[in-house]
Amino acid sequence: MAVVRKKCWLEWFEKFCSGERTFELRLADFDLKTDDTLILEEYNPETKQYTGRSAAFKCKKVEHSARDPLQFYKVEDVRKCGFWIIELENQK
Repeated sequence: MAVVRKKCWLEWFEKFCSGERTFELRLADFDLKTDDTLILEEYNPETKQYTGRSAAFKCKKVEHSARDPLQFYKVEDVRKCGFWIIELENQK
């Protein structure tokens, strides 16, 4: 199991720490696997400095998508609308 450190902007850091946010979307430019530990380090983009706060999270499930999203969507539509990130729960 690896430990990976990534910066996290102020508003998102608070949501992760409070449990309001339980998922993340990141560019897959680093190795990450299920059960790894992701340490988020709070970062202020205005001052371009870390605040000194950090929090560790276990990666419960890691999925990788190498598909080009532009294969399915037009660039203008992505720029205009963005993407939904959806966590689903089976309602059996």
